[in-house]
Amino acid sequence: MHDHDHGHTHDHDHGHSHEHDYGDHSGYDTGEERIDVLEDIFSENDRKAEANRAALDAAGVISINLMSSPGAGKTEFVRRVLEKTAETTRYGIIEGDIETSLDADRLEGFGAQISLLNTGNGFGGECHLDAPMVTHALEGLDLSTLDVVLIENVGNLVCPAEFEVGEHAKAMVFSITEGEDKPLKYPVMFRSVGAIFVNKMDLAPYLDFDMDLFKRNVHTVNPDAELFFVSAKTGEGMDEAIGWLEAARQTAHAAGKENGMKEDEHA
Repeated sequence: MHDHDHGHTHDHDHGHSHEHDYGDHSGYDTGEERIDVLEDIFSENDRKAEANRAALDAAGVISINLMSSPGAGKTEFVRRVLEKTAETTRYGIIEGDIETSLDADRLEGFGAQISLLNTGNGFGGECHLDAPMVTHALEGLDLSTLDVVLIENVGNLVCPAEFEVGEHAKAMVFSITEGEDKPLKYPVMFRSVGAIFVNKMDLAPYLDFDMDLFKRNVHTVNPDAELFFVSAKTGEGMDEAIGWLEAARQTAHAAGKENGMKEDEHA
């Protein structure tokens, strides 16, 4: 716990407990009961996700759910985005981690509002963000002053892809250090996203990474995924990646106008 002001919300006192334990299924007597319980969990989550999206739409704000495995460079990617768009786009960041404020602290100084959500504090140490958690984190942001809420999900290639949180678009950061087989091993994640930011391209000369095989594996599970080749460390390819984020913002606003989304004065 820090006793000085970082300029973002260190939301350590959540004021309520997480209602679901997704990991403990010992109480299920039959396969049918297990399915019923999981359906109830996802139904409740989806209702909350719709409410989150409605709140964002009412404020004229779009949200992007950014996912990755641990260590893929997601926080450095977000840092580069904030650095390059500080003068043009007003970002709010929901920073999801099981513990610590380390990643949130790295995003200071770029003008973004940051709402930290530690899932290890009142949320059961979950390996993902769900819609009720995002509802809570949104309370730490002033949506009336934002253009985009970027949700940096907990590092995990499995669970985050399964939960709608109220986002308008999904994307992921993938590091070439992870291997070409990951799209085949974790197809739900790769299938769920519209863009894959292939990170750590500065390491390509030193790795035995088969990019052609990786591309084939991606398009086997998600033929529509857009690939962007970046180095968050050096800045390589970041302009193109930011171009996708901006296009996603414009697309969401165009679609949102039909549903009564507030006009975006900065679009």
